[in-house]
Amino acid sequence: MPQLGLLPKRAWAALFSQLLRPPPSACTQAVRGHSQVAESVLTSQLKPHQETPNFIIKTPKGTRDFSPQQMVVREKILDVVVSCFKRHGAQGLDTPAFELKEMLTENYGENSGLIYDLKDQGGELLSLRYDLTVPFARYLAMNKLKKMKRYHVGKVWRRESPAIVQGRYREFCQCDFDIAGQFDPMIPDAECLKIICEILSGLQLGNFLIKVNDRRIIDGVFAVCGVPESKFRVICSSIDKLDKMPWTDVRHEMVTKKGLAPEVADRIGDYVQCHGGVSLVEQLFQDPRLSQNKQALEGLRDLKLLFEYLTLFGITDKISFDLSLARGLDYYTGVIYEAVLLQTPAQAEEEPLNVGSVAAGGRYDELVAMFDPKGHKVPCVGLSIGVERIFYIVEQRMKALGEKIRATETQVFVATPQKNFLQERLKLIAELWDAGIKAEMPYKNNPKLLSQLHYCENTGIPLVVIIGEQELKEGVVKIRSVASRGEVAVKREDLVTEIQKRLSES
Repeated sequence: MPQLGLLPKRAWAALFSQLLRPPPSACTQAVRGHSQVAESVLTSQLKPHQETPNFIIKTPKGTRDFSPQQMVVREKILDVVVSCFKRHGAQGLDTPAFELKEMLTENYGENSGLIYDLKDQGGELLSLRYDLTVPFARYLAMNKLKKMKRYHVGKVWRRESPAIVQGRYREFCQCDFDIAGQFDPMIPDAECLKIICEILSGLQLGNFLIKVNDRRIIDGVFAVCGVPESKFRVICSSIDKLDKMPWTDVRHEMVTKKGLAPEVADRIGDYVQCHGGVSLVEQLFQDPRLSQNKQALEGLRDLKLLFEYLTLFGITDKISFDLSLARGLDYYTGVIYEAVLLQTPAQAEEEPLNVGSVAAGGRYDELVAMFDPKGHKVPCVGLSIGVERIFYIVEQRMKALGEKIRATETQVFVATPQKNFLQERLKLIAELWDAGIKAEMPYKNNPKLLSQLHYCENTGIPLVVIIGEQELKEGVVKIRSVASRGEVAVKREDLVTEIQKRLSES
């Protein structure tokens, strides 16, 4: 037997080819495997829509879409709100939809559990903003601003129960107005209450009442009634439920769930069930227990001054000093307020819609200092308009009255009764657009005139400009009123002027 090292080159090549070649069964399996992959890819390409999707097409719980008609209503509401903010000298501001988690979690008390946390992204723990107030305070501290009057319209997120009842959602829009800076007492606060009155009156939502209280008075009541200071905030959040629950249920929660002594709860009940006007303020000045508390006296003095300014503004008939109002958020330090509708603008015989508060706010003098490295204070007071609840009410009213809503603002439709007039229509509509006139035209080369006129009637477009062979020959265009169906011919060069005249008269 020859030694391996002395084998001829051809023998070595044959040996290696035998060793490297896979067995016949392996080749067959590989080919079969590649064939199956190719077949599955081909099948997925040929039949992408034949399989039933294994998911339900829906919006996430607590969110909603808004149709074009609904957007028209929302934009009108927002226009009333923002116009009022601007009338009072506010500047616009926007902040990110999410903030550092640590910026949010310490400011909402028991409601902190409703904050939406996001996964760690790039080494930062983030949360969706819960309101627009804390981001504003962060903005002031970060930019070292000591004075600002701002408005902000934006979405916020709260992980509440997904049951959608009368305007409550997990994702919703807020409209905020805030005044930051050191000013004489109660002047900015009075302006905030005046703004709420202006907006709710302008939206014609029906009768409303603004409840007013002061966190210093609440804390004073807790102190003289014997509530341990460590329980002030948790008891405050219970009192805040008095607009939704009877006193007996709130008392039960304070005693059984939050460990308050029954006699202390009863003493609190003597106060928090009181409401009235400036006369109640005077009455509490004489209260033997409350008049001994420094915090409460400061709050009562400010409320008395506030009522003086509200009298000058002529809105005291819309204001009620209500000791049950607590506003559970931790950052409030002084005057707090909340606007509620007494009835809806629906028919008198209909059941009133209970939608809760439609605006709220208050003073928060310590919040900016929490974000400032040196703890510098910037006193602030502000308000928030509940757009979703207002939208719900307006929408219900429009449904009850059978009001139709135009989804577009188109003023003129450019039409033709004949074929091959696309170029002339394009010239006409470009001229209208350049003049600032809101105009549409069909995207077909040869549309039917009747379908064009039906479109205008269905969408509420008031005017139609018609160009055809006869009009082109005579150098004119026809203007048709959709409502009356009357037509008039005008010179081609006078079209824009005539359209503008008609629109200004309508």
